[in-house]
Amino acid sequence: MRLKFVGYLLLGAALLVLLAVIYLSSDRSRIPLMFSPTQILGATWGHYKEEYLEPGTNRTLDKQRENVTTSEGQSYTMLRAVWQGDKETFDASWTWTKDNLLHDDDWLFAWIFGKRSDGSYGVLAERGGNSTASDADQDIALALIFAYARWQDPAYIGEARRILDDIWEKEVIMIQGKPYLAANDLEKFSSSETAIINPSYLAPYAYRIFAVVDSNHAWEGLIDTSYDVIGRSIELPLGAPESAGLAPDWVRINKATGELTPTGGDLTTNFGYDALRMPWRLALDYQWNKEERARETLSRMSFLSRQWKERGTLSTTYSHDGTVLGDYETPAFYGGVIGYFIVADKAAARNVYEQKLGSLYNPDTNDWKQRLSYYDDNWAWFGIGLYHNLLPNLSDNLPASAFLTP
Repeated sequence: MRLKFVGYLLLGAALLVLLAVIYLSSDRSRIPLMFSPTQILGATWGHYKEEYLEPGTNRTLDKQRENVTTSEGQSYTMLRAVWQGDKETFDASWTWTKDNLLHDDDWLFAWIFGKRSDGSYGVLAERGGNSTASDADQDIALALIFAYARWQDPAYIGEARRILDDIWEKEVIMIQGKPYLAANDLEKFSSSETAIINPSYLAPYAYRIFAVVDSNHAWEGLIDTSYDVIGRSIELPLGAPESAGLAPDWVRINKATGELTPTGGDLTTNFGYDALRMPWRLALDYQWNKEERARETLSRMSFLSRQWKERGTLSTTYSHDGTVLGDYETPAFYGGVIGYFIVADKAAARNVYEQKLGSLYNPDTNDWKQRLSYYDDNWAWFGIGLYHNLLPNLSDNLPASAFLTP
């Protein structure tokens, strides 16, 4: 018995020596490092700051568009910073946003800033830059509420409420007694019978949080009309022979009747760079709130499952009837539509994630395998965070003072 035990010890020792020899003789540079989804988000956030935040100001640069800065870009930086617990970057980004994009007469934000024709830098008024983008305004407000929940600075919640007041006053249109979010601060006051809506701007999960900190406005009604607009925009043909079950980038709404019609011009009804955000927004509402309307609405977009099953890829832009427009892929598209798969096609979600999002990351360099564009970087990051349920509803930790609307 004793000899048998000694034999086992000698065998174990021999195996350890053999493994050590194999390890020491191997090319360890070829062995990938272990990593986790949390590491992916943290590491790529660090590299994003190095690549896309201007040193000294934290202005978010869209390098693929001549280094312009959009209110959208600032809102993405603020959201990522607060989710990462990066107060220094959050505060620097918010300060730049207030100093350079905040309107003089309200708490909404000019949508585009950059180098003007005379060589100076500022809001690009010649490109309509003084008008707003309502998605950015609401994302900035949400980021501020999250910042208050995380860091307890009352200035954050006070500023968020000012933004919410002006979103309601200048970007929300009442139609037959119901509130609808317009695409900007021009639609409500224009003489046109219709207003432009971007369905991918609609964020029911945010309106639930806004209702908590701002009891002066009917945010719950905006949840209802958001699901109504998105649902109808998916079902209606909008000038096409039929709908493939995809939401449009843009749509018009009649200010008297609520009827939805195509926008015309450059604002298309394609499912593309704008609309890709809509599945992500609905999936976040489902993830946080188990909203059945989110699940039901996403289930109507089964065209995406059929495309994935038939082709193994998804093109970045489809017409409203499902015709492929430019057969190419982008990380941003997968980052947005992963929301559809997470909720409505779990069987395919893992494959889509692993092949098109998880595969973007290189654990050996702790970065993307190749540099992503500003938009791709943001939406790949948001998609990875959503897939792994790593984008928490920080408002769950709001102090009691947040509920006391002045």
